[in-house]
Amino acid sequence: MPYPEEMVAPMRAEVTALGVKELRSAADVAAAMQQKAGTALYFINSVCGCAAGSARPGLALALQDAPKPERVYTVFAGQDSEATAEVRKHILGFPPSSPSAALFKDGQLVAMVERHDIQGRGPEQVAELLRDAFRKSC
Repeated sequence: MPYPEEMVAPMRAEVTALGVKELRSAADVAAAMQQKAGTALYFINSVCGCAAGSARPGLALALQDAPKPERVYTVFAGQDSEATAEVRKHILGFPPSSPSAALFKDGQLVAMVERHDIQGRGPEQVAELLRDAFRKSC
């Protein structure tokens, strides 16, 4: 069952304030996935305090630097179920995980930062995982 929107809204805003486009439906995700040229990051946001508390600030830090993806999107696991499921259809070979981030280049998944990569790490360490993926593919 989703958390009340008033609880989730600040977590959404923390990501969208970075200029990240929020995708709330499966149709939104499908439309974004149609843009295959270049690089796109899909950040799966989460309420989970054990990892999300580092994931969102880590994303913010990583997006301050170049190189970075041309497009950055977010879906919210446990809140926007259809949108999250649609993103996960494109992340083959990885179990559902949130928070997480999937980097695509020319429509192909090229890097994945899973919850177990985030858990127990601080924001700067998470940012470095993302920066490393960006340096390799963006």
